Amino acid sequence: MTRVPASPLPPTLSRTAQVADWFAREIRSGRFASGEKLPTEQELIGQFNVSRTVIREAMASLRSEGLVVSRQGSGVFVADHETNTTFRIVSDEVRSLTEVLNVLQLRLAVESEAAGIAAEKRTDEDLAQMRRCLDVIDASIAAGGTAIESDFAFHRAISSATGNPYFERFMHFLGPVIIPRQSIRPKSETPDQRRHYLEQVQMEHRRIYQAIERRNVEAARFTLREHLEASRERYRGMFDHPSAR
Repeated sequence: MTRVPASPLPPTLSRTAQVADWFAREIRSGRFASGEKLPTEQELIGQFNVSRTVIREAMASLRSEGLVVSRQGSGVFVADHETNTTFRIVSDEVRSLTEVLNVLQLRLAVESEAAGIAAEKRTDEDLAQMRRCLDVIDASIAAGGTAIESDFAFHRAISSATGNPYFERFMHFLGPVIIPRQSIRPKSETPDQRRHYLEQVQMEHRRIYQAIERRNVEAARFTLREHLEASRERYRGMFDHPSAR
């Protein structure tokens, strides 16, 4: 049975990640049943209009998540949903200050190293993608938005610039819920306060970008760490203030 993606694939992911993400969502939602055989490689190439390499790498990604299994001579099948689970942070898990700080600590451990590698290995296209993300954040701030998706896209662009697909996949698996303001926000926050907060965050983003652009490995690690540590302090400050509870 030929399936067509229900919605356009997000432009900020590599084609491999886009295909893998679509299948992961379809499998987790139950639209692909346990044991169901996936379309053939040739059918998927035509369906997604991508190369054979993209399809093979996407299937490898799904196998690493435990979502599909390959049977020699038979094809690729959906794994048993009940026995295969993967690590993922979901929005319902990030509702308190402690949980937000734990997620930021996890990000510190991974993203600071990713920034250093990105500074060493980034390409001109990687830089262009980061600039596009920064421009979208600027536009969101100007429009009074929260810039959650574009903020996450910027951090994901850094992980992609490492040249190591596991960094990008790790960020993709975590999802935009790792941006703290998606989960908790002071009830008394005014539009001016939000704008000031986002402008500070964006200033930190630009310092990270500049270090990566200069190929300064240590500065990239430092500015990324400084950014996430500043985020921890901002959220601690919010919750120390009674009106933020």
